[in-house]
Amino acid sequence: MFSVKPLKPTFKSYLPPLQTDVKKNPQPIIKKLEATLLQGEIVVNEVSFVRKCISADSSRDDLWGKLICTNFKVSFITHDALPKQRFQVGNRLLGEHDVPLACVEQVVTVNDLKGKQKVLESNQKLKFNPTELILYCKDFRIIRFRFDESGPESAKKVCLAIAHYSHPADPQLLFGFEYVGTRYYGSGQRVNGVDPGGGLQTPLFDRPSEWDREIKRTGAAEWRVCSINEGYAISPSLPEYFVVPVSLADQDLITYSCFFTDKRVPLWCWNHPNGSALVRMASISNALQQRKVDQRICSAVTKSHPQRSDVLKFDLDKNLPSIQDIQAAFVKVRQICVIEPFEESEERWLSSMENSGWLEYVRAFLKHSVEVVYMLDGKRSSVILQEEEDRDLSCVVSSLVQLMLDPHYRSLTGFQGLVQKEWAMAGHRFLDRCNHLKKNDKEESPLFLLFLDCVWQIMNQYPAAFEFTETYLTVLSDSMWIPVFSTFLFNCPQQRAEHSMEFVKSKSILLGQEKALRFPPVWDWSQQFSPKDQALFNNPMYVGKGATCVQNGAVKSFRRSKHKNYSSTLRGMPSALKNGLMDSHDTLTRRNSLVLRLKPEFSQLKEVTESPSERFCRDWFSRPADLQGLLLPQLLPSHLALWRLYFLRWVPEARIPHGGPITAYHKLSQLADEIEMLQGQLRQYKGATPGSTPASTPSGPPSDQTKMYFKSISPEDPLAAPDFLSSSFPFSPVGNMCRRSILGTPLSKFLNGAKIWLSTETLNNDTG
Repeated sequence: MFSVKPLKPTFKSYLPPLQTDVKKNPQPIIKKLEATLLQGEIVVNEVSFVRKCISADSSRDDLWGKLICTNFKVSFITHDALPKQRFQVGNRLLGEHDVPLACVEQVVTVNDLKGKQKVLESNQKLKFNPTELILYCKDFRIIRFRFDESGPESAKKVCLAIAHYSHPADPQLLFGFEYVGTRYYGSGQRVNGVDPGGGLQTPLFDRPSEWDREIKRTGAAEWRVCSINEGYAISPSLPEYFVVPVSLADQDLITYSCFFTDKRVPLWCWNHPNGSALVRMASISNALQQRKVDQRICSAVTKSHPQRSDVLKFDLDKNLPSIQDIQAAFVKVRQICVIEPFEESEERWLSSMENSGWLEYVRAFLKHSVEVVYMLDGKRSSVILQEEEDRDLSCVVSSLVQLMLDPHYRSLTGFQGLVQKEWAMAGHRFLDRCNHLKKNDKEESPLFLLFLDCVWQIMNQYPAAFEFTETYLTVLSDSMWIPVFSTFLFNCPQQRAEHSMEFVKSKSILLGQEKALRFPPVWDWSQQFSPKDQALFNNPMYVGKGATCVQNGAVKSFRRSKHKNYSSTLRGMPSALKNGLMDSHDTLTRRNSLVLRLKPEFSQLKEVTESPSERFCRDWFSRPADLQGLLLPQLLPSHLALWRLYFLRWVPEARIPHGGPITAYHKLSQLADEIEMLQGQLRQYKGATPGSTPASTPSGPPSDQTKMYFKSISPEDPLAAPDFLSSSFPFSPVGNMCRRSILGTPLSKFLNGAKIWLSTETLNNDTG
């Protein structure tokens, strides 16, 4: 109503005006904490203001963020960086703080105020609001989250969701079905998870042509590909195609199949150059027909041998530990490696590790495999491995025997084909043994991990004989808990076909010409890792069939001689030690050491007559090296070691900065990379015409084309190893809730080089 004239400002500023140009100084963008989702992945529940515990002693380095549960993983999203973060393999399917639900062993909720804790199972109720969540993982990680600032109901819901989705009730609820069904149909780029160009070099053994190539490669002239199980018409657990003796007709196999457990007729595994064959078969369930069928099968295997040698049978169920024994030993090892706190258990760490029986079982399988090798190579006899169902112990032994005898299986592609042939296609129960559905703990058993540990033991003794590294073995084991790969997702190929057809019908998916969903095999490593990270799989010391060398100025390739000369890479050893072969005097006594049975004194060993298999091993160890021939592992207890990278990689206190085998791997990789560049330059100079100047290539081939992860350094680069190198490389134990101080304990002595086969008392006496 009244107009008021505005007053003039009386304050005069002598400072320059504030800059108000938004374009020159944009406001910082606050990123939302959102999970990175794969195709087919959905968010089930989430809770904000969650603290991930990094240290057991203080909360100073803890991370704040959002905890998310999807139908595939438990994901923690944060803007904060891990303190003292070391290098970690970047998985394309998982983030830095992600854990696949299939990898979750136990979900434990805690309420500090009420002093309550509960192990959550699927479809259970939680009567208190959790203040803390602890995830015990199958790969030995322990991860803790705190909900001090979170909404109590949201925290409870996300805990219940993790417990529920980590216990799927049906195989089709495993994430792999949604992933494959969503990603590989209608994209036009791939067909059922396989590149149309066929870039995968590893044979899957799901077609006759791949079995034919294996027959020709091994020279198995008296064996043929059989297709009587097409459409799984005979046995649900056998592959559609497998190899049998030429002398056995299809009709005979169909008739005999009724007498075997689960109708699993004998399967050919491998042929020795001398003509002997390795065969595996299930037990004959019909007692009345047992003798007749057994004679017929042995006769057919005998006819396939050029010298018609006798067939020897190994009953694996009688001579090797059961799957329950192996699981019990593994549970003890896991308890020893991740138990909290240390005070009581740490004093007995070394004896507890020995008493678990795990390394004794590793040794037992290696011993048995060496005996089979002697029969095939030393006695030139064919061998049949017999097991009740032929789906567990025979997978381990047949694979180890072939690994020792055939250098092809020590290459990367060959090893992957070996696992595909003897495990995935032969019907190993990965779904049950990994306990993906968590239905029956009695069926769970880490047989595949035991096999990888046996491979590592051989690799540890002959590091230049393998094209791949222990990082590759560790990553391969971890891939069992990523439920998208056909290799580890099913009990047999028939189960994959059956469940995928049911899933296709329920989701109305158009398959085209395919019979079933074609899940990607784990051997397609590009799904998980970049080409640079895959270079960590390559062993710079490998002396393989195609390994290049420089001789008299010319670049040549190492070729295996036509004469199959199987010989050792080690010098001779005392005959009394006998490489620890299985008999009543297979080990030396150790004071205060627990073993499976009492051993005679050393003086008695000299009086025992040497057996043919012991003589075979002694002669083998006395010959010069040949990494492209037969490999026999040393089997005395002192020769076996704990696979530290796998079992201790998540223990922060066990991490040795700038230590461990990675330091040698770093230098050797650089040397191998430099040799590769020099070879490239030699090839260019050799190919240059007279009078012409070869192209100047001071750096050799492009760095992204070399096989080594660590490249050769220039004179200007520092010689010191990268700061992120440690004994845990390429994994990072930061953020895993393991033990408190271990200084002065047996574990710290072990990490400094003590053998775990020594008892605690012996160790104290030796160091006192």
